[in-house]
Formats: sequence, C-alpha cells, structure tokens
Amino acid sequence: MEALILEPSLYTVKAILILDNDGDRLFAKYYDDTYPSVKEQKAFEKNIFNKTHRTDSEIALLEGLTVVYKSSIDLYFYVIGSSYENELMLMAVLNCLFDSLSQMLRKNVEKRALLENMEGLFLAVDEIVDGGVILESDPQQVVHRVALRGEDVPLTEQTVSQEPPCLSHLTPTPHLSVFLMLQGPFPRNAVTALQGPYECQDVQKVPLPSAFNPFCCKDL
Repeated sequence: MEALILEPSLYTVKAILILDNDGDRLFAKYYDDTYPSVKEQKAFEKNIFNKTHRTDSEIALLEGLTVVYKSSIDLYFYVIGSSYENELMLMAVLNCLFDSLSQMLRKNVEKRALLENMEGLFLAVDEIVDGGVILESDPQQVVHRVALRGEDVPLTEQTVSQEPPCLSHLTPTPHLSVFLMLQGPFPRNAVTALQGPYECQDVQKVPLPSAFNPFCCKDL
C-alpha cells in the first residue's frame, strides 16, 4: 500500500504536441526523458495520432501516459502527463493553449495561420508551462504577456518609425541634458541619456554638471 502513495509534484506536463491532419509534427516540446531520442518521439507521435484522430473523446491512456487532446480544422493539440496525473489539470493547460492561440490568430486556428505565427506559439507555450510546471491557465494573461514580450526588441533593431513620439519634437536649447524613460516597444526599464542641447516638452529637463558622465551612472 505504501508503494502506491506518490509524493505530490509540480511537474505535471510531460509533453505538448501539435500535429497536422496527416499526423506530422508541427510543434513538439518534451519536458522529461520519457522519449529521449527524436526517433522515439516521432514513433510516439504517430501512435498517438493513429489512436486519437478518429475518436470524439478528449482523454486517452496510451503507453502508460494520460493524453488530453482536441482538434481544430487541420490541427490536433495534445497535452501529455503521467498515468496518475489529474486530467483536469492537463485539460486546463490544453484549453489555455488553444484559447490563447485562438485569440492570437483571431479565431483562425488552422495550419497555415499557425505556421505564419510560430514565434507567438513558442512564447505562449513558455508562458503556460515551464519545465513541466504549469505557470498560467488564463488565456487573457498569456496573450497579454506574449504581446509584451513581442515588444521587447533590442534598441539596435528599432526603426525610425518606432522611436518615442517625443523625440520628433526635440529642439535645441543651451546647456541641457535630458533623460528619457523609454516606453512602448523598447525594453522595460531601459533608460537613455541624451547629452547636449535638447529639449522635449514631454519629459523632465534635468540640468547636469559639465563633468557628469551618464554612462558611468548606475542608479538613475
């Protein structure tokens, strides 16, 4: 009897899969070494597709694993856990992933749209599950965080059209240095020091001593 008592674990999810209507992999992420090689993973995916793509149920037991799944047009979504895992927890992950993608793809959850938005898929999965641990089950929060992470582009990759609106209104004034707290598409908490004769009506003007070096300042 004691051998059947399992310690609770946060590592709920063993794998997340998305297959097309031929059973070919579009996305797969395994969180443990149940299937260590790609060959074993592909064989498992073919097996799971053959056992589930013609059924109307949402839960299956296969190779000692609990599988919850759903389909949409030409896509099949799978969330996999151990044989003793709570199916409701796995289903919450599945529904969160599907609903998040539905919002991101504007309810057009099909193969072509997904392939055109793979970056968003990877970000969404990382927001929902990390290392097999469930982090989020609210699709609204997932979509919001994916949008924020998508905006965190390095400054070197910014275009002129993406710079803060107030930069276009800078006009020369003598002996002023302006600090701009960058927002919008720039990395959060990024700070740029603009030295020289600039003025911007949308930010605070800070007079600085002539010997001040903003690049040596750690705490602004």
